[in-house]
Amino acid sequence: PLFSQEKTGKISFQPEKKFNLFFWLNSLIFLIIIFFIILFLRLFQLTVVKGNYYQHLARQNRLRELYIEAPRGKVIDRKGLTIAENLPADIQQNKARLTSKRVYKETQAVAPLIGYQQIADQNEIKNDACLNKLTLGDQIGKKGVEKIYDCLLRGRPGVKAIEVDAKGNYLKTLMVVPPIPGQTLQLALDLELQKKAYQLLEGKKGAVVAVKPATGEILALVSTPSFDPLKVEKYLSDQDKPLFNRATEGTYPPGSLFKLVVAAGALEEKVIDEKTEFEDTGSVQAGPITFGNWYFLQYGKTEGMVNVIKGIQRSNDIFFYKTGGRLGPEKIKIWAEKFGYGHTFNFGLDQSEGLIPSPFWKEEVLKEKWYLGDTYNFSIGQGYILITPLQATLATASIANNGYFCEPELLKIKDQRSKIKSCKKLPISDKTLTLIQEGMEKACSPGGTGWPLFNFKVSSFAKATEDKQSSSSASLRSIPTACKTGTAESQSKDKNPHAWFTVYAPFDKPEIALTVLVENGGQGSDIAGPIAKEILKTYFERKE
Repeated sequence: PLFSQEKTGKISFQPEKKFNLFFWLNSLIFLIIIFFIILFLRLFQLTVVKGNYYQHLARQNRLRELYIEAPRGKVIDRKGLTIAENLPADIQQNKARLTSKRVYKETQAVAPLIGYQQIADQNEIKNDACLNKLTLGDQIGKKGVEKIYDCLLRGRPGVKAIEVDAKGNYLKTLMVVPPIPGQTLQLALDLELQKKAYQLLEGKKGAVVAVKPATGEILALVSTPSFDPLKVEKYLSDQDKPLFNRATEGTYPPGSLFKLVVAAGALEEKVIDEKTEFEDTGSVQAGPITFGNWYFLQYGKTEGMVNVIKGIQRSNDIFFYKTGGRLGPEKIKIWAEKFGYGHTFNFGLDQSEGLIPSPFWKEEVLKEKWYLGDTYNFSIGQGYILITPLQATLATASIANNGYFCEPELLKIKDQRSKIKSCKKLPISDKTLTLIQEGMEKACSPGGTGWPLFNFKVSSFAKATEDKQSSSSASLRSIPTACKTGTAESQSKDKNPHAWFTVYAPFDKPEIALTVLVENGGQGSDIAGPIAKEILKTYFERKE
């Protein structure tokens, strides 16, 4: 019906509903066309617009590039003996990073000089200035030779390309680009000497430094206790501080070693000469304080009239109290600095400057006046003065080298003439040097304080050939030496003094200058002297 009448009497009209087939067919066709257009556009994007991109992704799913660490450069000693090298990465493995392990020979003996490596942090990677750049996970030298020559020791990493299946399982190796090792580094170090020095010092706290006087090349540099470069973390809280390099960073009063500086300064400043003599009365006064000579304090004896040669030979405190009093603290400081004390050297290792005091320093830092007693202490290497074993060795080497001061060198020098020319001539006359050298020679001769080196002899090996069979015979030969002993009071009064011994040999044509320090060891001649003797024996007792 077109209309209906409800009970209320109202009439409502309802249009007749009909299904519009044409409309729905057109809509369906339109939707299908839109779908195919979208499908076509998406297909076009995937295959044409981003085809290369998705091909690369597919290849990445199938191909893997593995990082091959470059072997770090080999480190050898002056004779070619290996100190550190790397085991090459195992390229048969299929890990994301194929590592190359560092191996150290004579681990703890060389650690204070060689140093160690650790994983580079983000800041080091960001600020890397080397040609072969660091990447995440690479190791970097943190101390010693490993740090100083890090750029040279680094190699260039390699790549291994492999094919994997959908589950990431290895299928085959497609290509290997081998890494390029870092450069080989030849140190001036004498590994045999280094090992011997370490063995002699092991179990003690101390240091040994040996150099070639003519060039400054470091033949040995030992600090004990030492550490394993591959296990650095375990030493961080060690109270004995094995990571602390006592040879270059440790500072100690030099004791009587410092008398060589006072003698040189006093002679050059003309406050004494070769004829100047002071009577050894056993002790001197400075205000209310009495300063005694070690020989008088230990044995109750005096040594009569003492000149500069005898003063060095017998390490006579009375002579140097009075000589230092004439020279004065300011000039003592000036001459100490001429010999390298109070300075660091530009050769890479971490160092301490030490302390060469002065009246100005005492007033500024301690807010106290400088007294005559301070000068007396200063004159015999006691009081506020602090030096490093490296500084002591270089000072001795400059005396051995006829007044030429050579800065320390870690690498073996190939052009020795050029290096010798670069050594600095100290403002010391030949006459002064001769007097000091003679005093040091007498110190290592009967009547001196360096008794371990009295009549020092070593085995000399001679080859003999008889009936086409070779044999070796050994005889003793004398090696004249020049030395100075030192016994320096520790800051802790309840501990033994520090034991020092510095020496060069042979006296007429020095090949080696050597200093031994034993922390709280006792008398220099008794404790450090025998160690120096054994090191020298190792150096000279070698078959050609």
